[in-house]
Amino acid sequence: MFLAIDIGNTNTVLGIFQGKKLLRDWRIATDRHKTADEYGVLLFSLLSSSPVNPENIDKILVSSVVPPVNGVIEKALKDYLNLPAQFVGPGIKTGLNIKVDNPKEVGADRIVNAVAVFHLYGAPAIIVDFGTATTFCALTEKGEYLGGAIAPGVNISAEALFERAAQLPRIKIKRPERAVGPNTVSAIETGIYYGFLGQIKELVRVMKKELGGNPIVVATGGLAKLWEKDIDCFDVINSRLTLEGLRIIGELNSK
Repeated sequence: MFLAIDIGNTNTVLGIFQGKKLLRDWRIATDRHKTADEYGVLLFSLLSSSPVNPENIDKILVSSVVPPVNGVIEKALKDYLNLPAQFVGPGIKTGLNIKVDNPKEVGADRIVNAVAVFHLYGAPAIIVDFGTATTFCALTEKGEYLGGAIAPGVNISAEALFERAAQLPRIKIKRPERAVGPNTVSAIETGIYYGFLGQIKELVRVMKKELGGNPIVVATGGLAKLWEKDIDCFDVINSRLTLEGLRIIGELNSK
């Protein structure tokens, strides 16, 4: 069995694969203050409470954009699963040609997503990932990763309003019932939702124009499905895209 781990700034997502089948996945908070033992106990507890026998795991691949957590996770996996963790980074095979100014600057999650899209849906493609940041990535038909755009994420934008404006409350991110908000809460909901809606549509439009052809647009991340009713430019929404990309990279490197 194969364990895929995606460490993001806000959440860490774990998935267990048997061959190409995702048996179970979990989403936990990323905590830079947790010890290796705390992560190890949590991980072992999650696995033990599922039909998965931890002893059957024989390979682990990790994607991370939080370097301070990497060593802690690596120690937790070694101590509690007795397995080394391989990280997505320099030297690992992805099958993509990373055509950016400095490949080391590109987040591992963005590369993993691009690998998943290239193998599952084809290219050219645009990948929109709703995480702590909202990222837009461009992939050519030949598997060339060209880079893209990075914007503040939906949640941190809403949180910034709450923290920096004394009279504005914290809100729950959701699709508003109408565009004209009759009170402060609904006005913020409208501003966040439709503001990001316009951002997404415009960035996808200009990236499509630059890429040429008819690129497929794939959305992923925790908030991807929030926009389903109002965005017609998404061809696919796959909330487990990064886990699938880790599985594919694992297969490429096992060969």
